[in-house]
Amino acid sequence: MPDDAAVSRETPADPPPWFRVHLFACTNRRPDGHRRGSCAARGSEGLRDYMKARAKEMGLPGIRVNSAGCLDRCEFGPVIVIYPEGVWYRATTREDIDEILATHVRDGGRVPRLMLTEKDVPPG
Repeated sequence: MPDDAAVSRETPADPPPWFRVHLFACTNRRPDGHRRGSCAARGSEGLRDYMKARAKEMGLPGIRVNSAGCLDRCEFGPVIVIYPEGVWYRATTREDIDEILATHVRDGGRVPRLMLTEKDVPPG
């Protein structure tokens, strides 16, 4: 049996996640003409709204779609990142959103043609 001092030093377990999947859609808007552009200027707000509605229509359990400020991959936007996996996507159409929700969120797969990887680095 562990002594009381050892028990008090143990790190408590994390609580269970509130959401099974958390999707963040960048809706940051930079001034028109900014050299990096912005996700909002490329239609991310409408895509985020569609993603929220579509996830609900599909009956996906434990899903949360949120707006995010700048995710610092502006050149590739509109950008979405999905947690807990930390997978990044570029989604420019409703069809892209449908494919991400069905393939990644519902079925646990990936959509390679839309994924951003470590090779997709904004120009310096």
